[in-house]
Amino acid sequence: MERMHPDTLLSVHLGALTGRDKYSTDPAVHAAVIAELRALAGVRTDTLHAEVGRWVGYYGDDHTAARCSALLAAFPGALPYIREGQERRQKPAHGTYEVR
Repeated sequence: MERMHPDTLLSVHLGALTGRDKYSTDPAVHAAVIAELRALAGVRTDTLHAEVGRWVGYYGDDHTAARCSALLAAFPGALPYIREGQERRQKPAHGTYEVR
């Protein structure tokens, strides 16, 4: 079995962590997630900013506004990637063809 490339694995972990407790309005929860994101990414701020920006673009709405604001304040380098997340959100669902 082939293992995931380390960059891909980091992206997956960052994306999962970014969404943890995403509906919380507690600044302490957001601060904890931001600290963990920084620790997990280490020097890979390029990957961190890309994942955060795409996440904000895809999941950003009234329910996640507090998380999105906290993320963008902590990671302004994520701004260029928001549009990519928004574009992904607009695409139709993908998967295998199923007759219903």
